[in-house]
Amino acid sequence: MKNVSVILAGGSSKRIGSNIPKQFIEVAGKTILEHTVEKFDSHPQIDEITIVVPEKEIIYAKKLFLHKNIQKKLHFISGGQERYLSTLSALEFYRNDNCNLLIHDAARPLVTHRIISEVIETLKKYNAVNVAIPTTDTIIETNSTHTEIKQIPAREFLYMVQTPQGFHCQTLTSAYQKALQDPNFKTTDDCSVVKKYLPDEKIKIIKGDTKNIKITYAEDIVLLELLLKQ
Repeated sequence: MKNVSVILAGGSSKRIGSNIPKQFIEVAGKTILEHTVEKFDSHPQIDEITIVVPEKEIIYAKKLFLHKNIQKKLHFISGGQERYLSTLSALEFYRNDNCNLLIHDAARPLVTHRIISEVIETLKKYNAVNVAIPTTDTIIETNSTHTEIKQIPAREFLYMVQTPQGFHCQTLTSAYQKALQDPNFKTTDDCSVVKKYLPDEKIKIIKGDTKNIKITYAEDIVLLELLLKQ
């Protein structure tokens, strides 16, 4: 099946403290979004790339790549205020395609070809794939007021989720169709939608990378610049 990279580029910079959306912050001569797109564009198994951005930023995003030597077919579509709404925009865009979707955060510009390859390979056997790394810190669950520890889960079973998350398009579409019928629907990522609304669907975990960081805070920009130089 066709392998499509869906890059969600609707993030803000509230925690970074910038008035520029973080995907458009320039690091080492390019925006974060450009760095991310290049990783998928240079991967031989990716067939096309779809960037999901807020409607007001589509023109600017297109200009970034106007004179770039992008090898893959490149699409720009508008997304929603919340992450899942941007995923829904991508699902609508590919509603008539039988394809694999690799949904990736634009703010993770250091994704490796190894991760992308393993997601694509795993999608030959599974309909949903998650990328994750073991947590190195003890995680606590708090009470409803966030003032006391409710429980401390065993760290050996805890992993930190990264992207890209891979899906057969029909599988993710089916999960969201059920999710949108739930009046209490909430989510922070796409694998959780599959897990909750298609509970019999197995989600395969592949190993992520500690360098596959998500740019969230100002210090992450400094770290990204150092890692890019390496």
